[in-house]
Amino acid sequence: MARVSTPQQPPHAHSEQPESGTDRLERAVRAAETALIEYEIAVETFRIEVENFSRLHQQRLGPVYLRLDELDARIAEAVAARTQDPEDVRRAQQARAAVAPIPGIDELLGGWIQSEGMSPEAQAMLGERSVRPPERVRPGEEARRRYRELVRRAHPDLVTDEDERLRREEFIVRVNRAYADGDEEALAALAEEWAAGPPREPDPVSRGEELYARLEWLASRKDWLGQVVRELEDSAIGSMLKLAHDDPDGLLDDIARQLDAQVAEREQRLAELLET
Repeated sequence: MARVSTPQQPPHAHSEQPESGTDRLERAVRAAETALIEYEIAVETFRIEVENFSRLHQQRLGPVYLRLDELDARIAEAVAARTQDPEDVRRAQQARAAVAPIPGIDELLGGWIQSEGMSPEAQAMLGERSVRPPERVRPGEEARRRYRELVRRAHPDLVTDEDERLRREEFIVRVNRAYADGDEEALAALAEEWAAGPPREPDPVSRGEELYARLEWLASRKDWLGQVVRELEDSAIGSMLKLAHDDPDGLLDDIARQLDAQVAEREQRLAELLET
């Protein structure tokens, strides 16, 4: 029988050094930082979708709601004219008051604040938001790709130096603004700006007790983001978006069709009242 020799370990070979507790903690911190950034990207994406949906909802459907209010007022007035009932008259007056603007308020405020609220231009200037309304609820795929790449590279949570953190926070505000507008060109320009900026590598994570403090901060930050998500989901617009997560723009079309049907019903009701 042939003899099978047992392989011998090379004399220079040695076993791998075991990972220290500090090394494991550093690895856990890095993993938590990465997970937190991905979570923040998801939260900010949802926040922008909620904001864009709200703006588009008002832009596209606001006139339809006003038309419905006007029809309700005219229907109530037609009913009151027929019955002469004091209660019907009161309802008609309330319905008309809800539609009629406050006399002279628009001229008095010079267009900055209108009778139905602050003008879009004023809101944009005070909130550093583009006057241009969003074209869709969810920015395009290319805008989303550029946005994720920029946030992963420039996120403030990757550094501990306070000056660098502030620089990154200011930069990310501009990135979020461009993403909210779905502006792919602006995002591309921001990517070039970041690449040409001062080369800053992520700070090495502190060791020992500071690692535990970093993990605690990351955990508290995640809890805060969770609260933000709950508030967004519980809002009226957030609840609507949850019903059509795959096609938020299509949801606006569905609502518009429903409102158009309500307008047609009220117009028919008003015509019947005026004919009799």
